[in-house]
Amino acid sequence: MRRDSIFYYLFRQAPALLSELIPDPPANAEAYRFDSVAVKEPRFEIDGVFLPPEGEPGAVFFVEVQFQKDKRLYERIFAEASLYFYRSRERFTDWQVIVIYPSRSTEQSDLFHIAAF
Repeated sequence: MRRDSIFYYLFRQAPALLSELIPDPPANAEAYRFDSVAVKEPRFEIDGVFLPPEGEPGAVFFVEVQFQKDKRLYERIFAEASLYFYRSRERFTDWQVIVIYPSRSTEQSDLFHIAAF
């Protein structure tokens, strides 16, 4: 964002502009601060991937086998799948994630923040 210096300066000076950018801003939008961040990439390992036949367009299917409770499983899976899809976008038309649990009780319980996925 620092390369887009006009916007960086504008948002840095007036972070309350957040309420103008989204339909339902948080009640405390006036108190937000704006900054530019760099996201360092951790090493991701996906349990498995079903790929379409070579040279044919199609969706990629990510498979995660999860036998232990993980409170941030979906966040990690979406980060892994999104990064992989981003880097290979020209090969695939879409992506889906399949998670295999031994029982529903193993599934991540806090799902509100990832409901859009």
